[in-house]
Amino acid sequence: MKDNFSKQAESYAKFRPGYPDELFDFLFSLIAEKKAAWDCGTGNGQVALHLSKQFDKVYATDMSSTQIANAVKKENIQYSATSAEETFFTANMFDLITVGQAIHWFDFPKFYKEADRVLKTGGYIAAFGYGFFKIEKEMDLIISDFNQNIIRPYWDPEINYVVENYETIPFPFNEIDAPAFCSKYNWGLETVAGFLNTWSAVQHYIKANNKNPVDSLVAKLKNVWASNEKKDVSFPVFMRVGKK
Repeated sequence: MKDNFSKQAESYAKFRPGYPDELFDFLFSLIAEKKAAWDCGTGNGQVALHLSKQFDKVYATDMSSTQIANAVKKENIQYSATSAEETFFTANMFDLITVGQAIHWFDFPKFYKEADRVLKTGGYIAAFGYGFFKIEKEMDLIISDFNQNIIRPYWDPEINYVVENYETIPFPFNEIDAPAFCSKYNWGLETVAGFLNTWSAVQHYIKANNKNPVDSLVAKLKNVWASNEKKDVSFPVFMRVGKK
């Protein structure tokens, strides 16, 4: 698994969007016994925090110890810097496994073998993520041009799974229908820039060219985005859910 996010872990914790309560309410409604959950690829722990409200114990793992260091802490969340494909967990341990905006980086066969080993019979696994955000047409066109014509060559190929809403990832479980969701925010331009700087493609661009492409994008957006003005920002959220 690639580690594209340790370097900007602090910004990741500050600027990355989360997931709506409705997504977790849907998952909680499926599961009768909520003893233990595994949030794999936890990043800053935002999903783990939601799970901790319902589960007795949440085990949250990420390959990046830097991400773990920036994760939100809670008494019933146990964090560890652990590979998704090989863990220390005992067999048949979890009622639920979640993977938020991370499964596209995994070695699918190895991860699914491990997930199958540690998931209880009758337990659920959910992989979810968010797509390209929308603001207003004028801003969207500028940001789309930046994505398509400036940093597109710097995206890792795994991002195609996100573009395809995880519809093309292998998913060897008894799949159930899951609704679509949306995460909504009210952001200023500074927050949008902070989020864009967490993109792995932006970091690859900076490494290759020794300059930050987000700076020129922000300069363009300032022509249509007034200082201190906040805009509604929406992220489409997609999910695959399966039962063992």
